[in-house]
Amino acid sequence: MSHLPNFLSEARALLPEAVALRRRIHAKPELGLDLPMTTQAVLDALRGLDVQIARGPSTSGLMVSLTGTKPQSQTGRTILLRGDMDALPMPENTGLEFASEIEGRMHACGHDAHTAMLVQAVHLLHRHREQLAGTVKFMFQPGEEGYAGARLMIEDGLLDADPRPDAAFALHIMPQFPAGKIIGRPGPLLASADTWTVVVRGRGGHASMPHDTVDPIPVACEIVQALQTFVTRRVHVFDPIVLTCARIIAGTTNNVIPETAELLGTLRATSQEARERAYEGIRRVAANIASAHLCQAKVDIKIGYPVTLNDPEFVAFARAVASDLLGAENYHAMAAPLMGAEDFSYVLQRMPGCMLFLGVAPEGHHDHVAPCHSNHMILNEDAMANGIALHAAIAQRFLDQGFDRSAGAGGGT
Repeated sequence: MSHLPNFLSEARALLPEAVALRRRIHAKPELGLDLPMTTQAVLDALRGLDVQIARGPSTSGLMVSLTGTKPQSQTGRTILLRGDMDALPMPENTGLEFASEIEGRMHACGHDAHTAMLVQAVHLLHRHREQLAGTVKFMFQPGEEGYAGARLMIEDGLLDADPRPDAAFALHIMPQFPAGKIIGRPGPLLASADTWTVVVRGRGGHASMPHDTVDPIPVACEIVQALQTFVTRRVHVFDPIVLTCARIIAGTTNNVIPETAELLGTLRATSQEARERAYEGIRRVAANIASAHLCQAKVDIKIGYPVTLNDPEFVAFARAVASDLLGAENYHAMAAPLMGAEDFSYVLQRMPGCMLFLGVAPEGHHDHVAPCHSNHMILNEDAMANGIALHAAIAQRFLDQGFDRSAGAGGGT
């Protein structure tokens, strides 16, 4: 294994700058693909560094490139490090001094911390340019929360621009895990995420005379129940899906049977095969139950993020780096994927790499820790030093020696 510079102590020295940037971003959260204040905060923090910055037409995202000064740097490997920048459309009730100043918006998923850590990783690696045997690209990405910002940056050509990355790495904070711990697994880490709707059409009429109508409401309710039976009886327990109906819309008043009832839900899967079986199952169940009750069912499935699939060999590589940097006791292997979703999955479809989690459990919070997407979510800012250092260590070692394509079997679970 190659020698790692003293990244951890240097990252701790950079922590005040990371905290200040994180709080600046947190106070002024932005949504979607155009984040002018957040992007400007990143540019301000990178001012004076010898880096190249590229932008695309579809988003306010930045691709920042840092090339080392080792003799082989111009022809060496390239690695991508990614941080997302957007917030969520929700209220904040944390009581923090730097809480959101914009009503109805909050950085409740840690993207402010992701951005701040990645900026300081640029600074840290810039100090060690003479030890970089290639190029590091830093992807500051908007629109992760449902807008597919990563896919749009790829379509804008920012990912494939020369030199094209050979591998990619990302960190995501996790408030439920002990502060500073690194958590990961090979294979599926996070699920795919699709949205589905079923519109059941019957024949409306007077609520006191249902026999003169074809009531779509009980049919819609039966479809919801049947979909749960489909999940438990037709889906392999070790290739799971989550199929949730989250909204039912029907009717206008108490004495009218409506013509239509609409179901809205989400589908999560950890393999493309299970995902496609679920598509077929939703359509079959809805159509046949509706038909049995003289109704029609129109099914629409909006395809969302793919499965976030970690390369097993790269996970083994990242685990070794994290263990050397932080101690083997600070790496935890996950037993199973989480059913949340991530648009870093689009990047991992194009190159080997992985996403790991960084524990940021707040000090003193033991009984209940508010998770990501909670209006009460807070994090341990000291843990960001480990994230800054790990970004730098992954990049430096990958450029120096790559990763072993035979190391992934059993290397993480």
